[in-house]
Amino acid sequence: MSPTFELRKVAEADFPSRFGQFRIYGFAYTAAGETEEVVALKMGDLEHGGPPLVRIHSQCLTGDVFHSLRCDCRAQLELALETIAREGRGLLVYENQEGRGIGLLNKLRAYELQDHGADTVEANEQLGFLADLRGYEAPAAVVRYFELWAVRLMSNNPEKIQALEKAGVRVAERVPALVDEMESTTDYLRTKREKLGHLLDRG
Repeated sequence: MSPTFELRKVAEADFPSRFGQFRIYGFAYTAAGETEEVVALKMGDLEHGGPPLVRIHSQCLTGDVFHSLRCDCRAQLELALETIAREGRGLLVYENQEGRGIGLLNKLRAYELQDHGADTVEANEQLGFLADLRGYEAPAAVVRYFELWAVRLMSNNPEKIQALEKAGVRVAERVPALVDEMESTTDYLRTKREKLGHLLDRG
């Protein structure tokens, strides 16, 4: 059965950053009448040298931009970019799924509920959403655009592994994205581990 989506590259350009020299790509992913914008940062030659490092990162304005300490998103993003730069090759796919897919303003509403004792899963559910609404079909399509059929995926989320393998991309290795825990993220990380099945144990 042929795929029921369209992935269109909209633009690409040189992208110097404090982590090194990347190439930035903008994609439009359309499925079921809905279009999602996806950005990818590519460094080096992905075709030679074994499965490259890949990170699928969900947008987090509060963490990635405003340095929130309620989550570990920015720390994971920087870890991925630093690791790709150190290896000299890799791909970071940045998808527009704020707040585990509930959107920015609903995420802020969830923050308010968390201030009154709900954990991140309970807050989403109290707002009428599933614990995690994200899907990873779009970033999987972007990985395939670069003709990558085997990758080393930097992730703690088993659902991202499943999405890539369902799309025909073999995850040759899962590279943990473990960052330092802080007092402000202890409950957040516990919920990720216990309720969402994220692989956060060290060692």
